[in-house]
Amino acid sequence: MKRNNFIILYAITTIALLSTLIIKYGRQIYKPLVNKMKNAETVESVKSKLAEDVIYRLGPYLHEIGMEKLPDEIAMIGLKEEQKLEVYAKTVRGYKRLITYPFTGMSGTIGPKLKEGDRQIPEGIYQIEYLNPNSSYYLSIKVNYPNEYDKRMALLDQRTDLGGDIFIHGKSNTVGCIPIGDEKIEELFILAENAINQGIPVIISPHDFRVTPKTPTLRNIAWSEELYSDIKSALKAFPSEELD
Repeated sequence: MKRNNFIILYAITTIALLSTLIIKYGRQIYKPLVNKMKNAETVESVKSKLAEDVIYRLGPYLHEIGMEKLPDEIAMIGLKEEQKLEVYAKTVRGYKRLITYPFTGMSGTIGPKLKEGDRQIPEGIYQIEYLNPNSSYYLSIKVNYPNEYDKRMALLDQRTDLGGDIFIHGKSNTVGCIPIGDEKIEELFILAENAINQGIPVIISPHDFRVTPKTPTLRNIAWSEELYSDIKSALKAFPSEELD
């Protein structure tokens, strides 16, 4: 009887572990395979169709910062109040602003995302997870909300159901994501594809703290000062468009 119980417990533990791994990493593995079977787009097929035109369109911006090809490392800064997404290229002299994309839509208000359905664009320091060539919004780029900080604060607040599926994408409608229109997402998609192996940081801020240091006053969020202090520190590596 004890041996049977051990086998059952082992099986349950194994299934739970595999389920966790599939939820966390499975989409990146099985989604391209499913798309290929459906003859859907892949990252490579999108690249083959768009790269030449995108490189031509970005040429003047690259030339302006002394680059002749797509940067191997990029970073993004989303500014909610200003409704713009800044893209930076890493050079031998640090980060230089490459291009700025205005949001084509907006939802929610100032303040971090707390739960599923609150329509909030997250605020924090994130990373790009993967590229989606078959988005309902043309093309999209996955942001890793909720990150470990979001999860820790949710545990502190005793919050559950944090939501997810936060993307930078085309089109203009949104419920908590960052839309930049179809033409601009083509450019960002190709930039991100070229740089994703190096890791792509994404800082999402309530407003540009480099220009206006004052932090928003948020009710019922005890950790907002800590969050905004972290964002302010992260922004210091990037020259502000307003201060250029």
